Amino acid sequence: MAISRADNSVLGRWWWTIDRWTLAALLALIGFGYIMMLAASPAVAERVIGTAARSLLLAKQVVFLGLAASLMVIVSMLSPKGVRRFALLGCLAALALTAATLVIGFETKGARRWLNFPLLGTMQPSEFLKPCFAVVAAWLLSMGKNAAAARAAEGRPKDWGILHGRILWPAAAVTLLAVIAVVLKSQPDFGMLMVVVSVFLTQFFVAGLNLILVGISALGGVGLAIGAYFVLPHVRSRVDRFLDPAVGDTFQITKSMEAFGYGGLFGRGPGEGRVKNLIPDAHADFVFAVAGEEFGFIICALILVLFGFIVVRGLWRLMAENDMFVVLAATGLLAQFGLQAFVNMASTLHLIPTKGMTLPFVSYGGSSVLAIALGMGMLLALTRRRGPRLEGRE
Repeated sequence: MAISRADNSVLGRWWWTIDRWTLAALLALIGFGYIMMLAASPAVAERVIGTAARSLLLAKQVVFLGLAASLMVIVSMLSPKGVRRFALLGCLAALALTAATLVIGFETKGARRWLNFPLLGTMQPSEFLKPCFAVVAAWLLSMGKNAAAARAAEGRPKDWGILHGRILWPAAAVTLLAVIAVVLKSQPDFGMLMVVVSVFLTQFFVAGLNLILVGISALGGVGLAIGAYFVLPHVRSRVDRFLDPAVGDTFQITKSMEAFGYGGLFGRGPGEGRVKNLIPDAHADFVFAVAGEEFGFIICALILVLFGFIVVRGLWRLMAENDMFVVLAATGLLAQFGLQAFVNMASTLHLIPTKGMTLPFVSYGGSSVLAIALGMGMLLALTRRRGPRLEGRE
């Protein structure tokens, strides 16, 4: 973009303060999403809804990807205070809509997670709850840290009373997490709950959680996972099939592994894949397998490198950051982004039990794409250069 460094407009300030490398990597992932939509969606659309509606499905995802790119850029123009306010309103709205799915939502595959809006189609509100809660939790935890720092600066003794900010604000964050956990469990959506809790614990650790408490939390997580295995039949089924494929249906993961084998180093070529004609979720949960078959190991490695670059680059930008809210919020958004990508790719490669989770920006899905764009827009806003020394002018 030919924008002068002396340009003091909103666009000029945005361009010279944004992390352009991260922005480029995110736009590259959106480009891969468009390519994979062309590769995987037509076969799925023809099999599920018929040839006549295939173009409609493609056009719908093109619109969502365009909206995602626009939303990401617009949100990235916010200030940290604007991000905090936007996330708070978004968290409350998303939580209300997620709770509404229990009453007016429709059920699919045993879960009630979606709302149907006229003209807009279906929406999964909990997708938007993830990035907004990460920012709100960061704000509450940072308020607690600031209250503790203020008491230390004043030379006042430590006081663990609940009315003091050092306890009150983190307690509010934990309470909000408990409310979200109850709603997600009721849908049920244990995958989403796992991501939300993991991201929150990551933020709590970065905020200075005692290592003993970290160990207790880790043991608690292991205990909950073991409990879920014995209490929840679908969890036990997935784990058993992962450990011993002979005990149940492993059709999708078997075909996924075959796709990577057929793809080899350079792939069969665009449109030449076969797995998308067999796997029901080839355009969503198993889109990475389609990429492996048609474009080969090199393109899959490139996608993996892009995800890794975004996470590492974001953490590197935080090394010189002094604002605890920015550090915690960006850490939460990066952890969520990286964890979701890891779960999708690891499931597709049979490294962990299968879990229905989309690959950010690459998988088909309107709610997922827009929610991820919202989170990455807030990340770009939080990691912008602030102060008199701006990137590109140093």
